[in-house]
Order: sequence, then C-alpha cells, then structure tokens
Amino acid sequence: MTRERPSSIPGRFLDQAPGPMLEFVPEPDPETLAVLIVAFANAAGGSIVMGSDKAGNVHPNAIEDLEPVLERALSLVEPPFREIELPQWFSEDTPQGQIGTIIVRPTPYQMSIGGSQVYVRSGRMNVRLSPDQLTPSRSASGETRFEDEIVPGATLDDLDPDIIEEYRLNRVKRGPRGESFTRLELLRDAGAIDAANNPTGAGILLFGKNPHYFFPQVGVVIVRFKGTSLREAALTSERYSRRIEVVGPAPRLVEGAWQALFDEIHQRSVTNGLARQEHYEYPIEAVREAVVNAVCHRDYRVSGQRIEIRLFDDRMEILSPGRLPGHITLHNLLEEHYSRNPRLVRGLYYWGYIEELGQGIDIIYEAMQRDHHPPPEFREGERSFAATLLNTIDQIELQYGDDVNPRQILALRHLQEHERITNREYHRLCPDVSTETLRLDLRDLISKGILLQVGSKRGTYYVLKGEN
Repeated sequence: MTRERPSSIPGRFLDQAPGPMLEFVPEPDPETLAVLIVAFANAAGGSIVMGSDKAGNVHPNAIEDLEPVLERALSLVEPPFREIELPQWFSEDTPQGQIGTIIVRPTPYQMSIGGSQVYVRSGRMNVRLSPDQLTPSRSASGETRFEDEIVPGATLDDLDPDIIEEYRLNRVKRGPRGESFTRLELLRDAGAIDAANNPTGAGILLFGKNPHYFFPQVGVVIVRFKGTSLREAALTSERYSRRIEVVGPAPRLVEGAWQALFDEIHQRSVTNGLARQEHYEYPIEAVREAVVNAVCHRDYRVSGQRIEIRLFDDRMEILSPGRLPGHITLHNLLEEHYSRNPRLVRGLYYWGYIEELGQGIDIIYEAMQRDHHPPPEFREGERSFAATLLNTIDQIELQYGDDVNPRQILALRHLQEHERITNREYHRLCPDVSTETLRLDLRDLISKGILLQVGSKRGTYYVLKGEN
C-alpha cells in the first residue's frame, strides 16, 4: 500500500491551497483522515498531504506513525475498499522535512464512516449528507454510477490509443510529480477499466473511439435559431440558420462544441488606435465553462437526449440532460459543489479542460459581470438543467462601473428609466443604508460630473448632467 519516492523530488503540493482535490493534515489522526478519505472517494478523488499545514509548513516527525494511523482510518470506513480502489500513500523528502501523501480515487460505491456518516468533498469542505441527499446512483443499496458500470460488448480495442497517449502526457503535467504508469495502470487509475480490463462507462466516455455507438445520448447539438424564441423561429420559412452535431469522447466534445460556438459568437474585429480588439456576443470564458460543465455533469443515464445548445438573437441556452445531482439545488449552486460523474471530472481536470475543480459556475458569474452582461440564469426541469447567458450589455455599468459603487449604480439605473431621482426615492432603492451615506453618494456623483442637483431643500432632485 506504500511506495517510496526519491528524496530529491520536492513536495509538489506545498505551494498550493486546499481545494476539491487537495487537503493538508499537519498531525495524523484516524478520525480526521477517515472523513477525508470518505469525502474524496465519494467525489472526484484527491490527495491528502500529511505532515504539512495549509501554509506549506512541514511538521517534523509528524508522519513517523502514518501507516498504522492510515490502517486505523481505513478500518472506520464502510464498506471496505476493494483492492483496486485502495488508497495509496508514499513518503517524500522535502527541503523542510519529510511528508506523506495519500492518493484517494473515486469509488463506484457509497463510502461512509461506520455505515451511517456519508461525506462528500465540496470545494474546500467535507459536507455530511443527510439520507434524502444521497443520489440514486450512489445510494446505500450499492448501485454503481453510470461511469463505473461495465459496458456490455466493449473491449480494449474500443479505446483510442492516440487519445489515451494524449491524456497520459497531460496527466504527467498535472498529476503528482514523479507518478509513472503503464498503459493499463493509467486506465485503471482513471477508472476506465475494471480489474479484468473491461472498459467502463468512464473509459468509453473519456477514451472511446466511438462513444455514441454504445451510448447514442452522448453528443452535443448546437442550433442557431432565428428570433428570440422557438415560437418566433417557427413562423419563419427556415426555423434555424445553422445546426451542428458534435460526437466523440468527452475531450473532443468540449473541443468541438467550443470551436463551433467560438465561430458563432465571434462578431467582428475593430481597431482602437494601433490595437485590434476582438468582440464577442458573450464572454468566451463563460461560454467555455458552460460547455465543460454540461459535458461533465449531465446525467448519462438519461437516454434519447443529448446536450443541446440553442442560440437565439438575445441569448444562449445550454440544456443538459438530468436534474441537479446529490445535495445541489438552485439555492446552493454557488456555495456547494458535487458531481455525479467524478471520474469524468477528474479526467478532464488532468486533461487541462478544467482549471480549478468546483469553480465553473463561479467563473461564469465573474466573466458575465466583468463584461457587463446580466448574471447567468439557471432553471431545473423534470429531466434537465438549463443555463442561460444573455448577450445584452448593461450600459450603466459599462459607462460608469469603474467609477461608482453598487448603490450608485442603482441610482443611475433609476435615472435611466425615470429621468430624475429624489433623496426619498434613493432611500427606497437602498432601505438598509443610512440617510447620510446616501447623501454622500449623491454628492460624490455630482463632484464626478455625473449628476446635476436641481432645486433645494424639500424640492431637491437630481438628473444626469447634460439632460433636460
């Protein structure tokens, strides 16, 4: 269960922060370690650095008894790990001292502490799930995930050696330093094959030559409709101007869909002085993350339905088969992170398509806000989840966003609609802010040449400078 690494290799993780696939434990403790192992196994897997704190400070002699502590932690976990999924650990010499790293891989069965306490890694937290939060594919009945099930009729010949080699090269770059795998070990590490070398759902999704032969629901359909609704498009002679289908393993789905969308959202190039600027309908970061999220998190058990991306004149809709997984709801979408397909997520992370696990929705929000678009909209149907990106621009934020605060933005939007604003109206917009703070806000807008004060005392109101 353990292997030694050359002492000349420094600790790769010591300069990183804890996250969805990384945690630090300064002093080995069986209970703490058991919770971490269960949480990582129930998510996308991860690395536990023993003998170091979050600041990268090594605690001398902390891992001298690591092996018995790990054995004790594993004894608390139920069901017992199968041999192929058993966590591996290695010791490593760093300039600050010796540390230990435990590698936990996602399991196809629900892990728990004592058969009752179920944890899952969500961002930097280990979240304990209540019984009603367990997903059908990870229930206590032992039913396996789609990606861990053996694919009937599939053999190693159905996996593309070129794609596997491409993954291996990226895995070396992003994985723990010094890791070395044979081809079969690499596939087992990715959950692509079982102990008997039979391809799994994850294997076909990640490395399959033709995944849609086994799973017709795998693929992305991109449609550019005319107008702003399906009803409006139906009234035209041609409902849509372009339709693109993308098939293949997950990395090719991401690449193909992104390239097709890039061509669709690219508007024009303009020259500003000597600099040439590219303009897009949507922030490219937001679109890229939305595509990756759809491929990673869709429910592949839902047959007869592929990922569909609809482009209208005013928005983009990304429809992903399946409802939100596990304990994720529309209310905690930004705070919590969980995946029904952790092996797929882990594979695309090592591939380089995911920069930081669990941050996709945050990146979409930030990109839309940065480029002055309205925030993304999300909705959940009976068999699907949809994300909507609007291509409209908030002109107030675009013009004044860097010079004013969020309260002043509200005042300027009010002025855009009503031409004038009073102190009382401003207070209605910001009821939890003191009158003095709001008065200073308005004085600040006057001093910046944005507003003009009209009248005095009770008859005072404000208008945008330059307007009647």
